[in-house]
Amino acid sequence: MITLQQLEHFFSETRSAHEAGRASWSIDGKCRWSYFFVDPEVERLMPVKDHLEALGYEVEGTLAPEEGDANPIHYLRVDRIEAHTPESLHERNLELYAIAEQFAVLGCDGMDVGSADGP
Repeated sequence: MITLQQLEHFFSETRSAHEAGRASWSIDGKCRWSYFFVDPEVERLMPVKDHLEALGYEVEGTLAPEEGDANPIHYLRVDRIEAHTPESLHERNLELYAIAEQFAVLGCDGMDVGSADGP
């Protein structure tokens, strides 16, 4: 589980990258937030996909494990354009962890962020 302290550090580091010119977008505005759910069976991720799509998330798709992977894990990526603070992102993560538990998938495996008009 990602802690509020980790998110505060993440926001600080991302702000520093923006100020140094290593990121063209600001984490303090609307961004494209990507959230990832994982499970060994892709079929178990489909109800999660449908649920999140109904909540307004953009479904970006699934990623299959490498062939021959000893611990195969499928990833589901969903995106949402929104603005966050460390506190609001922490609340969002708690909601997503609860959805992973509700649908009995292996878990919600974190997030990524980028420009709102990015991929």
